[in-house]
Amino acid sequence: MDLDTPIRIGALCLLLASAETLHGIARTVLVTPLIGKERAVKLSAVTGTALAFAICFMQVPGIDLRSASAHLALGAGLAFFMAAFDICIGRLLMHKQWKKIWPDFNPHTGNYLLFGLVCLCFMPLSVWYLRS
Repeated sequence: MDLDTPIRIGALCLLLASAETLHGIARTVLVTPLIGKERAVKLSAVTGTALAFAICFMQVPGIDLRSASAHLALGAGLAFFMAAFDICIGRLLMHKQWKKIWPDFNPHTGNYLLFGLVCLCFMPLSVWYLRS
């Protein structure tokens, strides 16, 4: 692995985080007033996953990984990064307490963020199969 690979992976992480942040802002400002918070959160799990897949579809081939296990490792790393990013935004920027953050990851509370993270684990592998 050359120096280019970690730089591309870091850029992908930042691109995903930026896109998902803008996606969350758009959901809050534009969609929630129209359909309510509960529906908007559920809808954004689907649209956020589609957005992440589109970004991965464009960016993962440029990373030039060569095996299924490398693509799975990338997906796990992306999911970990995005979960950590979500927690940091909640704690540091929005000043949420832990008891308000953990329900975001619990499907029983009506939030499907966990499903999106699981999908993110397999996105690079899916892109690799689709593009090869």
